Amino acid sequence: MILTAGLVGAVAAALVCIGSALGASAPSPAIPHRIVSLNTCADQFLIALADKTQIAALTQFARDPTLSFYADRARAYPISGGQAEAALNLRPDLVIASPYDRAETVALLKGRVSILALKPADSFDEVISDTRAVALAIGHPERGEALIRSMRARVDAAGRRPMGGVAAQYQRGGFITGPGTLMDDLMTRAGLINLARRLNGASLGQLSLEQIVYQHPDFLILTDEGGAGGRDEGSLSLDHPALVDAVPPSRRLYIPPALTVCGGPSYPDALERMQAEADRAKAARR
Repeated sequence: MILTAGLVGAVAAALVCIGSALGASAPSPAIPHRIVSLNTCADQFLIALADKTQIAALTQFARDPTLSFYADRARAYPISGGQAEAALNLRPDLVIASPYDRAETVALLKGRVSILALKPADSFDEVISDTRAVALAIGHPERGEALIRSMRARVDAAGRRPMGGVAAQYQRGGFITGPGTLMDDLMTRAGLINLARRLNGASLGQLSLEQIVYQHPDFLILTDEGGAGGRDEGSLSLDHPALVDAVPPSRRLYIPPALTVCGGPSYPDALERMQAEADRAKAARR
C-alpha cells in the first residue's frame, strides 16, 4: 500500500477537525513498530515525532551536518544504505520513501510493506501538511499537532515583513531559485523580493556572472558560507571583483544548507536565520 503525504495530510486534518467537533481526540491508526526512512526529509520528522524504539533506520544522510537539521541527534539512531533490499531486511511495517525514488525501488517494496511517499515541502503550508501526514502514519497525531503549534508560534512571532529589498539565491553554476520553492516562501516571509520572480518565473533559472552583476540585487542568499572563495569551476566566483562591487560580502545572507534542504521542523530556524541575516546586512548599509 502506497500513500502520498498529501492524501494522508488531508485525512489527518479532517480527523483533527472531527476530533475538535466532537470534543475528543481523533482516533489514531495502528502504530507501526518498525519504521525505515528512505527519505532525507523524513528523517527529521521521525526524530521529532516518533518513539526512538519505532525507528529501525534513518537514511545515510541523517548524520551529515550539511544536509540534516538533526545531525547530532541522528547519531543515536541506526542508519541504512538507502536500498530497498536493505530496508526489507530490517523487517519494517512502514517505509517512508520519496515519490521520486527509482521505479525499481518502489516495485520491490510495493505489496510487502506500507509505504508513505513524502514529497519535499515547498512552503510552510506544505510543512504543516507533511507534519500531519507523518504524525498520523506513525501513530502520533497529537505530537504532530504539538509540533505544528510550536512552529506556527515561532513563524507568527517572526511575522510577514514589508518588502525590504531584492534578493537572489545564487547557487553553483549560476542557478537562482524561483517561485514555488521553499526558499521563495522563506524570502517572502522575511520581507525580501525574489529576483527570479522578476525574470523568468520558473522554479529554477540560470544567470551568468555578467547577468547577476547587471541585475544588481540588494542581497545574495548563499547556503554555503565556505563557498565564498570559489572552490571549483562549478562554484560561484563570489570573489570576482565585479560581483564583489555589485553585491559586497556585507550584503550576502548565509543560510546553513541543513535549514533549507528540507521543509520540516527546521522551517522556523530557517526563517529566523534569514531575517537575522537580512537585518545584519541592512544595518551594514546605513
